[in-house]
Amino acid sequence: MITLKKLKSLKSRTCVRKCASLFHQLSQEQELNTSYLRGLLSLFEEKQFAEVLDKAEREHLLSLASKVTLAQGRDLTILLEDIHYFLLGVLDSDPSDWDLTDERGQLDASARLVLPHILVLDRIRSPYNIGSIFRSADSFGVQKIYLIEGCARLDHPRTRKTSRGCIDTVDHEVLPEDVVLQRIQSLPVFALETGGKDLSLFPFPREGVGIIGGEELGVSPSLLKASEAYLGRLTLPMGGTKGSLNVAVATGIMLCSWYVSSL
Repeated sequence: MITLKKLKSLKSRTCVRKCASLFHQLSQEQELNTSYLRGLLSLFEEKQFAEVLDKAEREHLLSLASKVTLAQGRDLTILLEDIHYFLLGVLDSDPSDWDLTDERGQLDASARLVLPHILVLDRIRSPYNIGSIFRSADSFGVQKIYLIEGCARLDHPRTRKTSRGCIDTVDHEVLPEDVVLQRIQSLPVFALETGGKDLSLFPFPREGVGIIGGEELGVSPSLLKASEAYLGRLTLPMGGTKGSLNVAVATGIMLCSWYVSSL
């Protein structure tokens, strides 16, 4: 393991990131090096952590550290992982330990199973929703995403944080609506919209385009017309009190069903 002296010489964010990794590594060890752990905990008082964490974050971290000194067995393992993930959260770190990454530590897009599935996002305004949809698209084989101009910015910090790196793994373009209509005109098209065929009965195409409408106005008339000319509307069955689901949640459910039907 890297020495404590070397850790203290690192730049602030690099030091905190490396420490996060070390806490995870220690949580996996059968015979814990308690001396090294105590030294690692002492770094929380160093300037590197003061420069990266705000006051409330440092207080929480020190609280976790005090619990570590008293814990044993599985309780200790859980606390070490708590520190690991807390530090990753502070850093807005993208890849999780179970993600498929390349030699640079970036998400490895070549590891994806890509299907001939295209998504059109029609003026989705929330960066959180855009990021979440990209994450689902990465998981469920989407080949490409067309974002109609007016969607939330892809470089918005909230978009990138919620996508967890998947903006970089799923091919995409931001285009005017008329250009997108030209791009998809020869493909089977459907829209995720109310008043359509139930998800369980929907004839998903092996190759095609799914259109997702914005949070308030839904799918635009032109895009809805394009879908009605092919496969029509797909609707999720619901049994709750709300009239609709969050658009990112609804998209994830639809993408999973489309993915499974195409395997």
